[in-house]
Amino acid sequence: MIVQHMPAGAQEETRARPVAGKESVHKRTVKLMGNKFEIGVVAGSEDWARERIEAAIEEIRRIEALLTTFNDESETNLINRNAGICPVRVSKETFDLIERANRISRATQGAFDLTYGSVDKRLWNFDQTMTSLPDKATAKKMVRLINYRNIIMNAADCTVFLKEPGMRIGFGGIGKGYAAERARRLLQQKGVRAGIVNASGDLTVWGAQPGGSPWRIGIINPDEKDQVISYLAVTDMALATSGNYEKFIMVGGRKYSHTIDPRTGLPIRGVKSVTIICPNAEIADAMATPVMIMGISAGLDMINQMKDIEAIIIDDDNKVHRSANIHFT
Repeated sequence: MIVQHMPAGAQEETRARPVAGKESVHKRTVKLMGNKFEIGVVAGSEDWARERIEAAIEEIRRIEALLTTFNDESETNLINRNAGICPVRVSKETFDLIERANRISRATQGAFDLTYGSVDKRLWNFDQTMTSLPDKATAKKMVRLINYRNIIMNAADCTVFLKEPGMRIGFGGIGKGYAAERARRLLQQKGVRAGIVNASGDLTVWGAQPGGSPWRIGIINPDEKDQVISYLAVTDMALATSGNYEKFIMVGGRKYSHTIDPRTGLPIRGVKSVTIICPNAEIADAMATPVMIMGISAGLDMINQMKDIEAIIIDDDNKVHRSANIHFT
């Protein structure tokens, strides 16, 4: 991912320094949901911070168990296993998350879709053995089961039903942000006035660093991870990045990303990365990929019509495009 929370010269400011009576950022890094999560708490007591970080980790583990597709008995897999068969009663938490995801699907005209897991992946391997693209008709057939409108929700019974056999939902486009948002809220409830939850570059920050300065977020050059394009000074804000610069194929001298447009079945072109900035980590996570799929013009036009959300897009030529209210430092 292309987001870092401090420039190299200031990195030491975010490491715990056990100076009596002074606040510092106490951190722990752990692998959760298949990603590296870094949780930082601004506090004067290392023991106090450690207890709260552990509580945040347990919350993320709870969410992982709820949403994972690697456990046959998870609610996600129960929904998928009964696609085309019968509705599945789920927890209100899962039901509400799916409902919010569907609202984002409507707002992005299907560029975000929980049923993306239904794509037929047999024609896509995105390695050097792939030398041609499928024709449009074949590609369209690959994504025929992707349709958020076929997620049938019953609020009275708290059930979810996938209308077509073979449909699958997955939370890869929103789950990480949801977990980061829940962890932040829990930490705040436990008295943490400032901190950071960083899920492999999708992050949320609140409060101020020791000394009172806001958190400084570096927007990384997609081609050179040690180079920062610019910085954003933020607080009480979340950022999420979706990028295609690490996994792609070259066909006929053109670069095609590993991100498939769920509406066509074909890979997108023209955008290396999208960073979304907004107050909610769940929304930031969910909006990054659809803006990439929609493209620079349509994506920024949509973002500029929304309240409290901004975007930074880096195209294939490394040109930076910004929504209306983005100001670099």
